[in-house]
Amino acid sequence: MSTIQINDFTVTRGTFHLKPVSLTIRNGEIFVLLGQTGSGKTVLLEAISGMFHGDSGNILYDGTDITRISPEMRKIGLVYQSHALFPHMKVWENIAYGLKMRGASKEEQLQTADHLMELLSITHIKNQYPGVLSGGESQRTALARALAIKPDTLLLDEPFSALDQATRQKLYEEILKIHEHYPCTIIMVTHNFQEAMLLGNRIGIILGGELKVVTKASDLMTGSYSDEIEAFLGKDK
Repeated sequence: MSTIQINDFTVTRGTFHLKPVSLTIRNGEIFVLLGQTGSGKTVLLEAISGMFHGDSGNILYDGTDITRISPEMRKIGLVYQSHALFPHMKVWENIAYGLKMRGASKEEQLQTADHLMELLSITHIKNQYPGVLSGGESQRTALARALAIKPDTLLLDEPFSALDQATRQKLYEEILKIHEHYPCTIIMVTHNFQEAMLLGNRIGIILGGELKVVTKASDLMTGSYSDEIEAFLGKDK
Protein backbone atom coordinates (compact mmCIF):
# COMPACT_ATOMS: atom_id res chain seq x y z
CA MET A 1 0.00 0.00 0.00
CA SER A 2 1.14 3.54 -0.64
CA THR A 3 0.23 7.12 0.14
CA ILE A 4 0.04 9.37 -2.92
CA GLN A 5 0.53 13.09 -2.48
CA ILE A 6 -0.26 15.36 -5.43
CA ASN A 7 1.10 18.90 -5.16
CA ASP A 8 -0.09 21.76 -7.43
CA PHE A 9 -0.01 19.32 -10.34
CA THR A 10 -1.12 20.56 -13.76
CA VAL A 11 -1.47 18.82 -17.13
CA THR A 12 -2.22 20.04 -20.64
CA ARG A 13 -3.48 17.48 -23.17
CA GLY A 14 -4.30 19.11 -26.50
CA THR A 15 -6.88 21.80 -25.74
CA PHE A 16 -7.64 20.39 -22.28
CA HIS A 17 -6.01 21.87 -19.20
CA LEU A 18 -6.13 20.26 -15.76
CA LYS A 19 -5.90 23.06 -13.25
CA PRO A 20 -3.54 22.75 -10.24
CA VAL A 21 -4.48 19.71 -8.16
CA SER A 22 -3.36 19.24 -4.57
CA LEU A 23 -4.58 16.03 -3.00
CA THR A 24 -3.43 13.32 -0.61
CA ILE A 25 -4.74 9.80 -1.27
CA ARG A 26 -4.38 7.78 1.89
CA ASN A 27 -2.60 4.50 2.26
CA GLY A 28 -5.02 1.62 1.58
CA GLU A 29 -8.16 3.64 0.88
CA ILE A 30 -10.51 3.43 -2.10
CA PHE A 31 -10.55 6.93 -3.53
CA VAL A 32 -13.05 7.79 -6.26
CA LEU A 33 -12.64 10.54 -8.87
CA LEU A 34 -16.17 11.56 -9.81
CA GLY A 35 -17.15 13.85 -12.66
CA GLN A 36 -18.66 14.24 -16.09
CA THR A 37 -17.09 12.91 -19.28
CA GLY A 38 -14.20 15.18 -20.27
CA SER A 39 -13.82 16.72 -16.82
CA GLY A 40 -10.24 15.52 -16.35
CA LYS A 41 -10.69 12.37 -14.25
CA THR A 42 -8.86 10.05 -16.62
CA VAL A 43 -6.15 12.63 -17.35
CA LEU A 44 -5.31 12.75 -13.64
CA LEU A 45 -5.46 8.95 -13.35
CA GLU A 46 -3.11 8.49 -16.31
CA ALA A 47 -0.70 11.07 -14.87
CA ILE A 48 -0.58 9.10 -11.62
CA SER A 49 0.15 5.96 -13.64
CA GLY A 50 3.05 7.68 -15.41
CA MET A 51 1.64 7.68 -18.93
CA PHE A 52 2.70 11.31 -19.32
CA HIS A 53 4.39 14.06 -17.35
CA GLY A 54 2.67 17.10 -15.91
CA ASP A 55 3.39 20.72 -16.77
CA SER A 56 4.07 21.75 -13.18
CA GLY A 57 3.90 20.42 -9.63
CA ASN A 58 4.73 16.87 -8.66
CA ILE A 59 3.40 13.52 -7.45
CA LEU A 60 4.93 11.90 -4.38
CA TYR A 61 4.67 8.18 -3.76
CA ASP A 62 5.40 7.47 -0.10
CA GLY A 63 7.42 10.68 -0.06
CA THR A 64 9.37 9.96 -3.24
CA ASP A 65 8.85 12.18 -6.28
CA ILE A 66 7.73 9.86 -9.10
CA THR A 67 7.02 12.58 -11.65
CA ARG A 68 9.84 11.38 -13.91
CA ILE A 69 9.75 7.69 -13.01
CA SER A 70 8.59 5.39 -15.83
CA PRO A 71 5.22 3.57 -15.46
CA GLU A 72 6.75 0.10 -15.08
CA MET A 73 8.79 1.29 -12.10
CA ARG A 74 5.80 2.63 -10.16
CA LYS A 75 4.31 -0.74 -9.13
CA ILE A 76 0.88 0.41 -10.27
CA GLY A 77 -1.85 -1.73 -11.86
CA LEU A 78 -4.18 -0.08 -14.39
CA VAL A 79 -7.54 -1.37 -15.64
CA TYR A 80 -9.40 0.39 -18.45
CA GLN A 81 -13.05 0.19 -19.41
CA SER A 82 -11.98 -1.46 -22.69
CA HIS A 83 -10.07 -4.21 -20.79
CA ALA A 84 -7.21 -4.10 -23.39
CA LEU A 85 -6.57 -7.84 -23.24
CA PHE A 86 -4.11 -9.43 -25.67
CA PRO A 87 -6.34 -11.28 -28.19
CA HIS A 88 -3.70 -13.87 -29.10
CA MET A 89 -3.14 -14.96 -25.48
CA LYS A 90 -5.27 -17.28 -23.37
CA VAL A 91 -6.82 -15.91 -20.20
CA TRP A 92 -4.10 -17.30 -17.93
CA GLU A 93 -1.39 -15.96 -20.24
CA ASN A 94 -2.94 -12.49 -20.15
CA ILE A 95 -2.98 -12.61 -16.36
CA ALA A 96 0.63 -13.79 -16.15
CA TYR A 97 1.97 -11.35 -18.76
CA GLY A 98 3.24 -8.73 -16.30
CA LEU A 99 5.10 -11.38 -14.30
CA LYS A 100 6.59 -12.82 -17.49
CA MET A 101 7.91 -9.38 -18.46
CA ARG A 102 9.50 -9.09 -15.02
CA GLY A 103 11.34 -12.38 -15.45
CA ALA A 104 9.22 -14.54 -13.12
CA SER A 105 9.52 -18.28 -13.50
CA LYS A 106 6.87 -20.23 -15.39
CA GLU A 107 5.87 -21.88 -12.10
CA GLU A 108 5.32 -18.49 -10.42
CA GLN A 109 3.32 -17.27 -13.41
CA LEU A 110 1.03 -20.31 -13.29
CA GLN A 111 0.61 -20.26 -9.52
CA THR A 112 -0.26 -16.56 -9.47
CA ALA A 113 -2.67 -16.87 -12.39
CA ASP A 114 -4.38 -19.89 -10.79
CA HIS A 115 -4.78 -18.09 -7.47
CA LEU A 116 -6.28 -14.97 -9.05
CA MET A 117 -8.58 -16.95 -11.34
CA GLU A 118 -9.91 -18.79 -8.31
CA LEU A 119 -10.35 -15.54 -6.38
CA LEU A 120 -12.28 -13.97 -9.26
CA SER A 121 -14.20 -17.13 -10.21
CA ILE A 122 -12.80 -17.42 -13.75
CA THR A 123 -10.85 -20.69 -13.51
CA HIS A 124 -13.29 -22.25 -15.98
CA ILE A 125 -12.12 -19.88 -18.75
CA LYS A 126 -8.41 -20.37 -18.10
CA ASN A 127 -7.62 -21.60 -21.62
CA GLN A 128 -10.06 -19.43 -23.55
CA TYR A 129 -9.13 -16.44 -25.69
CA PRO A 130 -10.52 -12.91 -25.07
CA GLY A 131 -12.61 -12.95 -28.23
CA VAL A 132 -15.11 -15.41 -26.75
CA LEU A 133 -15.40 -13.88 -23.26
CA SER A 134 -18.39 -12.00 -21.87
CA GLY A 135 -17.94 -8.43 -20.65
CA GLY A 136 -17.81 -9.57 -17.04
CA GLU A 137 -15.27 -12.31 -17.78
CA SER A 138 -13.09 -9.85 -19.69
CA GLN A 139 -13.20 -7.36 -16.82
CA ARG A 140 -12.31 -10.03 -14.27
CA THR A 141 -9.39 -11.11 -16.45
CA ALA A 142 -8.19 -7.51 -16.72
CA LEU A 143 -8.43 -7.12 -12.94
CA ALA A 144 -6.48 -10.33 -12.40
CA ARG A 145 -3.78 -9.18 -14.82
CA ALA A 146 -3.43 -5.87 -12.96
CA LEU A 147 -3.21 -7.66 -9.60
CA ALA A 148 -0.71 -10.29 -10.71
CA ILE A 149 2.25 -7.94 -10.19
CA LYS A 150 1.04 -7.23 -6.64
CA PRO A 151 0.67 -3.49 -7.18
CA ASP A 152 0.83 -1.01 -4.32
CA THR A 153 -1.83 1.00 -6.12
CA LEU A 154 -4.64 -0.17 -8.41
CA LEU A 155 -6.09 2.35 -10.88
CA LEU A 156 -9.55 1.70 -12.35
CA ASP A 157 -10.81 3.84 -15.24
CA GLU A 158 -14.60 3.55 -15.62
CA PRO A 159 -14.22 -0.22 -15.12
CA PHE A 160 -17.94 -1.08 -15.09
CA SER A 161 -19.62 1.46 -17.38
CA ALA A 162 -19.94 -0.91 -20.36
CA LEU A 163 -21.52 -3.72 -18.32
CA ASP A 164 -25.14 -4.51 -17.54
CA GLN A 165 -26.46 -3.76 -14.06
CA ALA A 166 -26.41 -7.37 -12.81
CA THR A 167 -22.78 -7.84 -13.91
CA ARG A 168 -21.79 -4.49 -12.42
CA GLN A 169 -23.29 -5.48 -9.06
CA LYS A 170 -21.29 -8.71 -9.04
CA LEU A 171 -18.09 -6.85 -9.89
CA TYR A 172 -18.69 -4.31 -7.12
CA GLU A 173 -18.58 -7.26 -4.75
CA GLU A 174 -15.42 -8.53 -6.47
CA ILE A 175 -13.66 -5.19 -5.99
CA LEU A 176 -14.45 -5.17 -2.28
CA LYS A 177 -13.27 -8.77 -2.01
CA ILE A 178 -10.07 -7.88 -3.85
CA HIS A 179 -9.46 -5.03 -1.43
CA GLU A 180 -9.69 -7.47 1.47
CA HIS A 181 -7.24 -9.94 -0.08
CA TYR A 182 -4.95 -7.31 -1.64
CA PRO A 183 -5.08 -4.28 0.68
CA CYS A 184 -3.64 -1.92 -1.94
CA THR A 185 -4.62 1.69 -2.47
CA ILE A 186 -7.37 1.89 -5.12
CA ILE A 187 -8.14 4.96 -7.22
CA MET A 188 -11.24 4.66 -9.37
CA VAL A 189 -12.70 6.97 -12.02
CA THR A 190 -16.47 6.99 -12.54
CA HIS A 191 -19.41 9.22 -13.39
CA ASN A 192 -21.82 6.96 -11.48
CA PHE A 193 -22.87 8.46 -8.11
CA GLN A 194 -24.15 5.19 -6.63
CA GLU A 195 -20.98 3.37 -7.66
CA ALA A 196 -18.86 6.05 -6.05
CA MET A 197 -20.76 5.93 -2.77
CA LEU A 198 -20.85 2.14 -2.64
CA LEU A 199 -17.15 1.54 -3.29
CA GLY A 200 -15.36 4.68 -2.18
CA ASN A 201 -14.03 5.76 1.19
CA ARG A 202 -13.65 9.31 -0.10
CA ILE A 203 -14.72 11.03 -3.30
CA GLY A 204 -13.08 13.86 -5.21
CA ILE A 205 -15.35 15.77 -7.60
CA ILE A 206 -13.67 17.10 -10.75
CA LEU A 207 -15.55 19.58 -12.95
CA GLY A 208 -14.13 21.48 -15.91
CA GLY A 209 -10.57 20.37 -15.23
CA GLU A 210 -10.63 21.43 -11.58
CA LEU A 211 -10.78 19.38 -8.38
CA LYS A 212 -13.67 21.13 -6.66
CA VAL A 213 -14.11 19.25 -3.41
CA VAL A 214 -13.14 16.08 -1.54
CA THR A 215 -15.73 14.46 0.72
CA LYS A 216 -16.45 11.24 2.54
CA ALA A 217 -18.42 8.89 0.32
CA SER A 218 -21.13 8.64 2.97
CA ASP A 219 -21.56 12.44 2.89
CA LEU A 220 -21.77 12.86 -0.89
CA MET A 221 -25.50 13.52 -1.12
CA THR A 222 -25.95 15.16 2.28
CA GLY A 223 -23.09 17.66 2.26
CA SER A 224 -23.40 21.36 1.50
CA TYR A 225 -21.59 22.50 -1.65
CA SER A 226 -21.33 25.31 -4.18
CA ASP A 227 -24.16 25.86 -6.66
CA GLU A 228 -22.05 24.23 -9.39
CA ILE A 229 -21.55 21.02 -7.43
CA GLU A 230 -25.15 20.96 -6.19
CA ALA A 231 -26.29 21.16 -9.83
CA PHE A 232 -23.89 18.37 -10.83
CA LEU A 233 -25.27 16.17 -8.06
CA GLY A 234 -28.84 16.96 -9.12
CA LYS A 235 -29.77 18.34 -5.71
CA ASP A 236 -32.72 20.70 -5.38
CA LYS A 237 -32.07 24.06 -3.81
